[in-house]
Amino acid sequence: MKSEALGWFVIAWFGVSVAIWEWWRWLQHAPPQPIYGTITASVLLAYCMPKVARLRKRRRDYELGRDGEREVGQALEELRQQGYSVFHDVVGDNFNIDHVIVSQRGIFSIETKTYRKPMRGNPKITFNGQRVLKDGNPIDPSPAEQAKANAAWLRCKVLHESTGKWFPVKPVVVFPGWWVEEQNNREMWVLNPDRLPSYIAKEPDILSREDTHLAAYHLSRFIRSIG
Repeated sequence: MKSEALGWFVIAWFGVSVAIWEWWRWLQHAPPQPIYGTITASVLLAYCMPKVARLRKRRRDYELGRDGEREVGQALEELRQQGYSVFHDVVGDNFNIDHVIVSQRGIFSIETKTYRKPMRGNPKITFNGQRVLKDGNPIDPSPAEQAKANAAWLRCKVLHESTGKWFPVKPVVVFPGWWVEEQNNREMWVLNPDRLPSYIAKEPDILSREDTHLAAYHLSRFIRSIG
């Protein structure tokens, strides 16, 4: 924020300086000196344009993330209306899980990945059961490894330590706005968020009502303790 304020201050001061310079020339009856103005403008452009570009990128990234979370939110709201417990931003050690769904069909640890799509071609996300590829290239760091690690942390460090029970936690990675070529397995899903409700609906009930409430209660208590 300080660098942004400094950039705008420099622009404002430039305008004041130009006015002062013109008044001085008028009072001194000095001839035009375009070389000085050109040098000043060049320096200011070199200083300001990278900052403007960074601000524009930050705005585009913010809008991309906002639109992606809106798409994910619609899928999660559909699940909530079906009676599932939905939690957001579960904070771990130097990481966070974007969303967690608790239901009798299991517990799902959701990671949201937003990437800007290229203007040309037919971009897609591919999951071969092991690696996640964007336009045929591996994504680094690996969303699959991150999702698995986060789900394991949720299962061991949060649910097991607080309840003494081992709950099944499935890692899920969703890519808003992308076509996802699915080759999912029982261990992990990689999906467009629109597909999440139908995928969960196909799962059998594996938790009792009591265990579902137990997991949701302890997860809620953990989130409150962190907040």
